Amino acid sequence: MKSLIDNARSFASHVAENAETFRPLEAGQSPEALFITCSDSRVVPSLITGARPGELFELRTAGNIVPEYHDDHPAGETATIEYAVRVLNVRDIIVCGHSHCGAVSAIVRDDDLSSAPAVRGWLERAVPRAVRAPRAKDPSAVPADVADAVQQHAVDQLERLRAYPCVRERIEEGLLSLHAWYYEVHTGAVMAHRPGGDRVFGPL
Repeated sequence: MKSLIDNARSFASHVAENAETFRPLEAGQSPEALFITCSDSRVVPSLITGARPGELFELRTAGNIVPEYHDDHPAGETATIEYAVRVLNVRDIIVCGHSHCGAVSAIVRDDDLSSAPAVRGWLERAVPRAVRAPRAKDPSAVPADVADAVQQHAVDQLERLRAYPCVRERIEEGLLSLHAWYYEVHTGAVMAHRPGGDRVFGPL
């Protein structure tokens, strides 16, 4: 914690030294994209993309999950997506899964989450059955980082997004594009979904 506090104390000096970057932020924000990814501390969107302050709007959830849209049950995730699309007018939404994802691994492997009931409830409601299917197989056949399941899960979130009225409208108007990425935390490699291609995911 001490290193975090020390950095926070000195950050104002860094901002002062880089005023040309930070001063325009006072007037507002106009991010290029909404980046939806996992809360995992190993995934750092601005580090992966090289985004500068004000260029990336972020939504982080356990398992980079996009909850189903319900207009009668507003949620923080839904509000963040709607704000990004209708207020900030982002042109792209990226859903980025990652290797060694604890959330998807827990579902695929049918881990005992009784000690974390909120996590269990969130994952059981939000993760599609297609991702949970591998647990019916021989556990030894499931790869250590369940890469295939994580990648499929990221693509599934795009379908969730298309059900959001604000997203559907902007896509129909040709003003919004959706992307599924997969980030390998131990190599830094980033792959993107290739609809209709021979490989589901390939290099960016």
